[in-house]
Amino acid sequence: MNLTILDTLFSIVKLPPTEEVPSWASSGELLSITRTNDELSIVCPASNIPHDAPTDIEHNWKCIMVEGVLDFGLTGILSSLARPLAENEISIFAISTYNTDYILMKDHFLAKAKLVLQNAGHTFNS
Repeated sequence: MNLTILDTLFSIVKLPPTEEVPSWASSGELLSITRTNDELSIVCPASNIPHDAPTDIEHNWKCIMVEGVLDFGLTGILSSLARPLAENEISIFAISTYNTDYILMKDHFLAKAKLVLQNAGHTFNS
């Protein structure tokens, strides 16, 4: 896979499932909003988070994006990324979109994650 590291530093926020999507969660290089019966989960640039943000928040996440549009018939994309990272004790938060996949990890693991993924045969753009 060809991979790109996004420049942005991200945060992951958990809100009650009935909460409205806050206005601060409306822009960014990557924005993911998922509502379930148990939560409203938001991934957005850390710079979007206001000072009076909720307490269920994880800061300092970096993101690696799989380049290109992935066909729905492809299998094992996330597995090819997640497995070597897990074997090296790097926890991830995965997001899939219609076009591609994204994996987030704490920023202090980024350099190690890049090396692990390169050793697993993946390449990074720039």
